[in-house]
Amino acid sequence: MEALKLQPVITAFTVFGIFVCVLLTYYALLNLFKSFPRIRSKKDKEAIAAEDADVHHHVDTYTGEPNIKLFWWVFLASDCMFFGSLITAYLIYKGQSLVGPYPLDVFDMELTTISTFILLLSSFFMVLTLSSIQKGDLGKFRFWCFATFLCGLTFLGFQVYEFEHFIHEGLRLKTNLFGSTFYLLTGTHGVHVAIGVLWLLGMFIYSFWGGITKERAIEVEIAGLYWHFVDVVWIVIFSVIYLMELPIGG
Repeated sequence: MEALKLQPVITAFTVFGIFVCVLLTYYALLNLFKSFPRIRSKKDKEAIAAEDADVHHHVDTYTGEPNIKLFWWVFLASDCMFFGSLITAYLIYKGQSLVGPYPLDVFDMELTTISTFILLLSSFFMVLTLSSIQKGDLGKFRFWCFATFLCGLTFLGFQVYEFEHFIHEGLRLKTNLFGSTFYLLTGTHGVHVAIGVLWLLGMFIYSFWGGITKERAIEVEIAGLYWHFVDVVWIVIFSVIYLMELPIGG
């Protein structure tokens, strides 16, 4: 079978993607956590704010972008490769299932369309979140950041409900190849959304501790890059998994 011939290639590609993503995630999160301020005295905060203003105005890279931002672009590029391998595996193996249930037996397009709209709406809220902190409006930043957080949390709630529905319909991780590749792909994306939701909640809380300021807007911008990436990946997943299964002509 053609799928079996491609299995070693897909496996190697996936393992390499996981290795690169784990390595880059470690260094990216290390840089991110270093950027978060600890609870300090007012005098220390003022000194740090002055230092941040000087650092963020001086960018010493060939591209003119901060190093941490460039690093996150590299991380997202590697994550693209990782998701690409998972999507490829799904496309190859979903039609190889010998037993049901099959996609059209379990999919609820209305429910998934609503959750997709909510996730896309969160991207717009994320833009407003970044715009607010760049203008120094902490109140609006908190409002839009929390709105983005709620959208992400709602999307995860929809996904958990969908998984429970699929399990009730008999589609489990080991039921067939469709189930295995479906849960692996959508579950991995769900983990990415969960990380983003926790990140948003962290920024919201840090804003009350003086950790999010206009001078530190680059950290919100990086969170925005990650969130938009997660949304774009879902658009691809939604198109590949759900829209491609719709019967042509009704």
